[in-house]
Amino acid sequence: MLWSNRSRAAGHSDGGAALLDQPDAADLGADAMPAATIPVVHPPAERYSLHFWVRYSFAEYVRFMWEHGGYLIRRRHIRWPMGVYLRLKSTLSAATHFVLLQRGKRTYEFQIDQHGIVRTSDTGVSLIDWSDVERIRTYSSGFMMVLKRGTLPIPFRCLNKDEVSAMRGIVEARAAGELQFRAS
Repeated sequence: MLWSNRSRAAGHSDGGAALLDQPDAADLGADAMPAATIPVVHPPAERYSLHFWVRYSFAEYVRFMWEHGGYLIRRRHIRWPMGVYLRLKSTLSAATHFVLLQRGKRTYEFQIDQHGIVRTSDTGVSLIDWSDVERIRTYSSGFMMVLKRGTLPIPFRCLNKDEVSAMRGIVEARAAGELQFRAS
């Protein structure tokens, strides 16, 4: 990040312009410059900025995967009975991973802004650039971010009304190509 939310050092009532023990330029020599003050840069008011926490329930996660499996099968024009078999297989596989990885016991913190997505949990931090997000789908339970490798379900219950409308704005901006930021 290019900004910090830390406050300035205590004792500087003039906004940090006066540095402790800053010598004069004459004392440093002819070609030396005095130490410059570092300005505090505040983050811009970002149009797409969300911060929320998610703790998945098993039923909710399985519902996301069932709907997403159905979307993938319809997209690939796979018909019955193979479509039903693949949808069951993918949903049961996702449910097994949910249980084995103990995803129901973890709380995930999400920060979504114009630069990308940051997902934090007790197992670490995932930094996801917008170039890795292939599409954002809306399902009955919430939003599903389809990544190049994997998915990120975001339930409606974890977002308030303003955050849902902001997320819909992100979906529309992503569909319109506005969130095509540089790849890091």
